[in-house]
Amino acid sequence: MANHSSSPSILCASFNQDLSYFAVGTRDGFRIFDTNTGKLCYERAVGAFVIVEMMFSSSLLAIVGAGDQPSLSPRRLCLFNKTTGAALKELNFLTSILAVRMNRQRLVVILQDKAYIYEINSLTILDIIDTVPNSKGLCAFSPSLDACYLALPASTTKGSALLYNLMNRHLHCEIEAHRSPLAAMVLSSNGMYIATASEQGTIIRVHLVSDATKSYSFRRGTYPSGIFSLSFGPSKQLPDILAASSSSGSIHIFTLGFASLPRSKSSSGFIGSIISGAMTDVLDPAYHHVLHNTVPAGVKSYVVIRKVENITNTSSSELLACRTSHHEWQNTVFSAPSTTGKLEELHSTLKLPEPPLLPTLKCYSKKLSELSWLLS
Repeated sequence: MANHSSSPSILCASFNQDLSYFAVGTRDGFRIFDTNTGKLCYERAVGAFVIVEMMFSSSLLAIVGAGDQPSLSPRRLCLFNKTTGAALKELNFLTSILAVRMNRQRLVVILQDKAYIYEINSLTILDIIDTVPNSKGLCAFSPSLDACYLALPASTTKGSALLYNLMNRHLHCEIEAHRSPLAAMVLSSNGMYIATASEQGTIIRVHLVSDATKSYSFRRGTYPSGIFSLSFGPSKQLPDILAASSSSGSIHIFTLGFASLPRSKSSSGFIGSIISGAMTDVLDPAYHHVLHNTVPAGVKSYVVIRKVENITNTSSSELLACRTSHHEWQNTVFSAPSTTGKLEELHSTLKLPEPPLLPTLKCYSKKLSELSWLLS
């Protein structure tokens, strides 16, 4: 195993749309791994890359270089076929590319003050959206063709977002979610919900996209903290769970389904009479679970919820009859600490029965492997 000092620095890390693969870009090239096993599936050592985006499990990649070589300019997007090892098409821009998103019909390229929308098969430009200054390339994209939305920051002074329907090519709505500028946002895979966090990082809000109404508000904590990523659980209907990674090194898990149920008795009485229902939802700990110290504080991390599984046991029929079925959620976190050069996979299992039983949390973490081993 190579030592850490000789390990290539991680420049980017991303998952494909169904979370079955993840890609890592380094100073030496990029590699693609199977999420379930951690097995290396593809590698190419041709230089430094700052963006590696996959198209589901297909051979199509969208890659952007770091600028170390003239052929790998950060202003050039290369659509690459990893099966043939050939570039299919290159798109050049006047400024650096900050983010790329795509599904089976749309390609989105985010620059500092513009968003380019392409038809992915012909690469015809469908729209060019002027945006507020967006130096971090912040955006959210739903890969669903039935609800293909793109969310972009609407302001640099407050936390509002503009949602565009990319199939119909029109502005769908504006959502005013926070008082402070946005730091993170994500759309559910079916395009039904959008979750946002501001630079304060204390409140996470979830809005229904169809009519831009607020559905949930969750308090992450009292003190400000940077939110690095947000992720909904995979669902064809209502997502059950929302996860967030923060600069404190903790992973926060919020249960969406329970927050819509009637309030418990603990919310009644004097306190319940003077605090609104929305505010008590924010403060209720039953909807919020924290996995502490999952990554070193300050290390940028990404959390995704990979799968939802039903668990059965010997008394499952009785439990189902009284609506106390169990679910098990696994979230996979890949963090890329630049200081240690390690890539870790953190599994957290959340077993949460429906009311009236109280939720219990069981978590464990497993180091997948050293980055120096993965990249050796």
